Formats: sequence, C-alpha cells, structure tokens
Amino acid sequence: MTGQIITADHRTFNLPPLLRWTVTHTGTVPCDCYSVTFLYDKSMAEPLHLAAGFAALEGGDVMLRGIVDEYIVELGSKGLTATITGRGYAARLLDNESRPLTYQGTTLAEIIRNHVTPYGISCAETAAVTAGSVYTVAAGSSQWKALENFCRTYGNFSPRFRRDGKLLASPERAPERQLFIGDDTAVLDCVLREDHYGVLTEALVIDKTRNAMYSVKNEDMAARGGQCRRVVYTPGQSTWAAMRYTGEYQIDRSREEERRITVRLPGSFLAFPGDRVRLKLSRMGLSASCRVMEAENTFSASEGAAVTLTLKEEA
Repeated sequence: MTGQIITADHRTFNLPPLLRWTVTHTGTVPCDCYSVTFLYDKSMAEPLHLAAGFAALEGGDVMLRGIVDEYIVELGSKGLTATITGRGYAARLLDNESRPLTYQGTTLAEIIRNHVTPYGISCAETAAVTAGSVYTVAAGSSQWKALENFCRTYGNFSPRFRRDGKLLASPERAPERQLFIGDDTAVLDCVLREDHYGVLTEALVIDKTRNAMYSVKNEDMAARGGQCRRVVYTPGQSTWAAMRYTGEYQIDRSREEERRITVRLPGSFLAFPGDRVRLKLSRMGLSASCRVMEAENTFSASEGAAVTLTLKEEA
C-alpha cells in the first residue's frame, strides 16, 4: 500500500515507502480510520504541518480517503520516523454541530444540502425520501446525527461512506462480494464472543410535552432472562414514527455488540463492510452466513500483512 497527503492549499505529496500501517473500514460510525508510519526527512516539515487530507492506494485503487488528525515525528533506535493518523470523511460530520432546526415536510436532498454538502462531502447516491411530518434536529446534535436520524426515521436505512469518501444516502444493496472461510482456510485467529451486558429488553420513549409514551421491547433477550430498560425523552411534538424509531434505534444499538465473530487472515483488503462471508469452521461448531461489520488491515515489515474481519451473523 502507498499513501498520499493533501495539504490545505490543495497540493498532493506521495509519502515514502510505508514501514507499517493500519487501515480500518467501518463505512459508518465509528469512523473509518488509519495510521501510517514512514521514514522522515526534514523537508517534509511543511507538507505535514499543512496536511489536511489522506489517501491510501493499493494497486492504483483508493482504499481510503480521510482527514488528518495528527502527525508525530520520532527520533529513536529505529531512526527518524513520522506517523500520521486520522479518520474517514464521516469525521467531518461528527466534528461539526448543527444548530437546532425544525423542518416541515422536508426531503433527504434538503437535509444533505444543509448538513452534508457544506463540509466538502459529495453524495454518490440519494434516496427519494420525504418526511411526512415535522422533523426536528435537537440542540447539540452533530451534522451526522441530523442526517442519520432522518434516514433511519423516514427511510429505514443508515447512511454510510464509500472508500473514496463519497456518501451513500440510500438503502444498502445486496453485497456483490462473498468470501468463504472454511477448515482449509489459513485462519490465524478466530474468536466467538457473546455479551449480554447492556442489551436492552425495553426502550420507553416519552414525549413530555404531549404526555405520550411509546414502549419498544426486545422479546428475544427478554425470553433469555434479560431485564434492562432505558427511558428516553424526546423533543416536544415528536410523531409516533419518530418515537418508534427512537426506541428501535436504542435497542438496535444495544444489540450491536451482543454476538460477534472476529477472524484474522493473512493478506489485506480481502473484504469490506457489507460484504458477505460464508463461515464454516467445524472445530468451533461455527456454520453461518455473516456480514462484514468492520475490516482492519495491518502491515509491518516483521509480521507482514493481515486482515481482521468483525462479522455479524445474518438472521
């Protein structure tokens, strides 16, 4: 893999050969992120000081576009090196707060125009979604939250980012890529983890202005002996759809880490978030169709390249 930095004045610099690197794809929040380390020369002082953007390239293809959060120059036993770290373009929306707004019958295109486009993000796909009622952006919400809440409430999908940094504000399509991991696959590590802590059995949503309540229950966890309720207060004049979404969202978020499979394989960029993985490891009793939630790719001169896939079993 090779790296480039883009300065605030729109100049592009190719980085020296990378000594080690990590690129993690999530496609959503938490953000994609990266870290790259290379030999440093004092002539790079100005470009690093002005570095605003980063691109990771593999065989001419863009693996990640993001922002630069930090760089470090170190003089040590391994010589003079520099490390750049940063996040994907979702960070631009997470780092900027929206002012409180109330929309009447707005469209997704208008939400993108007000909350996404001003931050230098292009949209590759936009669904034809319209709010049938009032949509409120609460005080303290990030621009990402303003966008995601609208998509989830009125379109029943979550926005996400492509590797080239363009936004996909549309329902997720069926994955085109599929990876098979079986007993003959060179698996470096595989971990199955099931954690019930924090998984909600009920989300009680209350609109204090209207004195209205809406209860959303997680019957599956309740049947397995779970008992964990959260009470959530929404802005005044919330619609039933918005209240239902709020409750479902709270339960869905609490379940995200309930059951996870992580598999580490030799190589890099073998799969990306949304790809399907057919997993069949008889020694662990695992046979499932999964979706990739996160892909962490690493490289070092001593250990070579490896990818760790975080998988979620499909229903």
